Amino acid sequence: MPVNAGARLDRLPISSFHRRIMWLIGAGMFFDGFNIYLAGIVLGATVKSGFSTLAQNGYFISVTFVGMMLGSFVTGFLGDHFGRRFTYQSNLAIFGFASIAAAFAPSMFVLILIQAAIGFGLGAENVVGYSTLTEFVPPQSRGKWLGFMTVFVVTGLPAAALLGTIIIPRFGWRAMFVLGGLGALVVWYLRKKLPESPRWLESVGRTEEAETLLAGIESEVTREYSPLPLPAPSISRVVKHSRNFSSLASPAILPRMILGSVSLIVINSLLYGFVTWLPTFFVLQGLSIARSFTYSLVMAVGAPIGSAIGALTADSWGRKPTIIGASLLTIAIGSFYPFITSPFILMAVGFALIVPIYVLVALLFAVYIPELFPTEIRLRASGICNTFGRGAIIFTSYIVVALYRSRGVGGVLVYMIGLLVVEILVVLTLGVEPKKRRLEEIETETGVAPLPVEVRNP
Repeated sequence: MPVNAGARLDRLPISSFHRRIMWLIGAGMFFDGFNIYLAGIVLGATVKSGFSTLAQNGYFISVTFVGMMLGSFVTGFLGDHFGRRFTYQSNLAIFGFASIAAAFAPSMFVLILIQAAIGFGLGAENVVGYSTLTEFVPPQSRGKWLGFMTVFVVTGLPAAALLGTIIIPRFGWRAMFVLGGLGALVVWYLRKKLPESPRWLESVGRTEEAETLLAGIESEVTREYSPLPLPAPSISRVVKHSRNFSSLASPAILPRMILGSVSLIVINSLLYGFVTWLPTFFVLQGLSIARSFTYSLVMAVGAPIGSAIGALTADSWGRKPTIIGASLLTIAIGSFYPFITSPFILMAVGFALIVPIYVLVALLFAVYIPELFPTEIRLRASGICNTFGRGAIIFTSYIVVALYRSRGVGGVLVYMIGLLVVEILVVLTLGVEPKKRRLEEIETETGVAPLPVEVRNP
């Protein structure tokens, strides 16, 4: 007998159960962001102390993104096969223990190898964190909750910068790795209480476990809200007879794979081809290093503000209008940014440019991409889209350097604007609108059907 997990979860009012899940997943996402930004903070100290060279620092950054790319890819298949709980616990353990090991690295060569493992765990956390929360939160507020998850991630930047300023002069750069690793392991321990996704359990035929878990969740929520609303009728779904890799290229799924991949390539290019290069651009335009970092810090405040705006508008405006609107605003502001000469106006307009970019970060990373795919393949599809997005980072720096040398900041922004135009066209032509809709309803919009149920013994 069908469990109807999706409808039973979607009818639940927001309660302490949902808040507990958000904080535990969000804490892991915070340390994901913390450890990503940690690299740039400690490398200055390793060079100054003679532990590394500039060339070795370049390798360190490169293996971080290669590891993240591999982590995004592998965790998708593991999460769909072994479950969400197994995956989000595994990746936290990987980058938690690896971070502590990094603190004891005897050489930069060893640290680079360890950083590859850290990157693997970081890439995995990004995929499984957003996708897991997607399967628990009811559709009326799913966009807001997923969007605010991005705030956890981007808060890792100022936290890492502030703690680095305090800790590195007193205890050295190794202490930062210990701090990030211990924080991740504390969250790993607390997350042991997080449940498996009932949607995933039902999708693989483990209906008894799904029923038991749902009964417990409903009992907990009933203590705050009683009686519960009746669940919506189960959506009729046509079963296919294939669960293999080729299903991702089916007529129903492929357009969404293209949409997800293009969107994440664009937003990663914006982040790592423009935002992270701002201090360098400022210095090359004649600002002092101190003033450059001051401007960058002020503009960085736009990151959590933009993420919060994305979270608050996703459910009211809708995913597609918010994505397209933020893209158009980024294009408009970016079009006259290169012509600004006043330092103060440069900082103010730069701040205004960061905000819509991080609206896109919230909508694309956290909200829209996980919603596009059926439960059976949600993690592997999201993981592959993230793999393409992370892979783009590897090439973006070379493109930015070449464009800056030949055309200046204007050339870089023209490239970014071109990417945004492509994204707008892809979202308009291939995108669906998930606003306040059940996940099972979204997957049937273009004929998406579940893959066959595999019954597994617990």
